[in-house]
Amino acid sequence: MAKRKVQRRARKILGEEPVALVWCEIHKPIPAPPKDVHRAAGKGRLKSRHHWLLYVGAVVFFFVVVPMFLVDRLGSKLDHLLSGRSRGGQTGQSRTPPGPQRSGRGRSREGDRAQDPANGVFDGDWNLTAGQLLLRWYGHSPSPKRLVLLTRDRICVAASPRRRLSPTKADDFRTVTEFPLDQARIEGEAGQPRGYATFRLAFADGSWLELGRLGEPDDADHFLRTVSG
Repeated sequence: MAKRKVQRRARKILGEEPVALVWCEIHKPIPAPPKDVHRAAGKGRLKSRHHWLLYVGAVVFFFVVVPMFLVDRLGSKLDHLLSGRSRGGQTGQSRTPPGPQRSGRGRSREGDRAQDPANGVFDGDWNLTAGQLLLRWYGHSPSPKRLVLLTRDRICVAASPRRRLSPTKADDFRTVTEFPLDQARIEGEAGQPRGYATFRLAFADGSWLELGRLGEPDDADHFLRTVSG
């Protein structure tokens, strides 16, 4: 469960005891919005900021590990090619013709498969409430984590200004936005498999946003039981 200082902070920003709360994230990458829509929203970040050690690791991987791997693979292919030519010259056997290739029609069918441009993250309309919230998601905090708090008459979304935080101890979060229950509701099911549980913020204009990676099992279970009851 969330620590007492998290509960105290929640009561302070809400002015009352929350009915339920849970830390969560957008559990899939935010799809790229149209350039004009992104520009109109201030061209905010659409990805979280990573710790500097991650960038160091990426540099080491691409400039050390990848070249070593390529050199090793190239050496193996050259050895295989030379040994194959040697065997072919000794036996006089011709190279085996390539096997049947996949038809252009099959490749076309795969390429034509429709993909969800919203990636299952939201309803797909950037001009509605969910899309506008997505465009400003990382403008309030570099961390992907958000605290969703439910009261008797509203839903509050809060964020911590820190990049890295512990959901049980973070007590510096502040309100990002809130919605009265006649403008938004939470859709979720209790008893979802641990680690895969999700819920939706559904808005009165028909838009919705899916959230997952729910923090703290007890908080998540209580939250989902509350919204599904």
